[in-house]
Amino acid sequence: MYGVTIQELIDKLKLKNMTPEIDAEKVVLTHADVNRPALQLAGFFEHFDKDRVQLIGFVEQEYIKQMDWATKRTRYERLLAEKIPCMVYCRNLEPDRDMLELCNYYGVPCLMSDKATSDLMAEIFRWLKVKLAPCITIHGVLVDVFGEGVLITGESGIGKSETALELIKRGHRLVTDDVVEIRKVSDETLIGRAPDITKHFIELRGIGIIDVKSLFGVESVEDTQNINMVIKLEDWDKDREYDRLGLEDQYTEYLGNQVVCYNIPIRPGRNLALIVEAAAINHRQKAMGYNAAKELYNRVQANLARGR
Repeated sequence: MYGVTIQELIDKLKLKNMTPEIDAEKVVLTHADVNRPALQLAGFFEHFDKDRVQLIGFVEQEYIKQMDWATKRTRYERLLAEKIPCMVYCRNLEPDRDMLELCNYYGVPCLMSDKATSDLMAEIFRWLKVKLAPCITIHGVLVDVFGEGVLITGESGIGKSETALELIKRGHRLVTDDVVEIRKVSDETLIGRAPDITKHFIELRGIGIIDVKSLFGVESVEDTQNINMVIKLEDWDKDREYDRLGLEDQYTEYLGNQVVCYNIPIRPGRNLALIVEAAAINHRQKAMGYNAAKELYNRVQANLARGR
């Protein structure tokens, strides 16, 4: 299970740490979900998700104000004794003295935000969902082509980086070269990014390492991108029968998600950048409901029917 420290959460969302005595680097989040502990403040702890970020909003704060001191203290102790990862107060609501005292006693970071409760909850969930998503690393190149995330794979030296460089020259964006980190953020969505150490670099055999951001500008790179399709480059095999119509899509699998995959045979003189652009546009067209191969098939069938 991947983990995110509370300090990373503080830095990302610009939260105010009300318990600086607690080392937020040592407290780790392992779940992306967020909980508002209204039921727990009312004394109900069955099925309590104690591993989630706990948010206190206006409703919870008003309920707390109506408690007598002894009840409030008891509920605080019960909640914080569960070793929750952190307590976050929204809308600039301030934790009372009892909360801060018990947070320090149980080692639970207490944080504050000026954001509305629903907005902060959505932001935390969205960020943690990506950070804590299952992740694998593969060899390939990821490029944003007309808004489509195109993952280019193939044997070492087949021309992936050169293709990416030509695409960059044509106005598209590099996400990562050589090493692609793939995260599964949902059953439909895979996100790719570069490891920090190789971000914005491309390796070209015979030339070496080039910095794409420095050479082509900030508009030529992107930090992350959904993986919408895969193009696998392979050496041309004259004895193999290649698909020439594309009536049925082929798929490859990453982290249990199916992604459309095109096998592109390589021969001297083929403009790979142009082929990738055409594939990206065609993929978008299919997503919008138009399939050129099926349209051609329907025309042929209609022509045959008229000839009978």
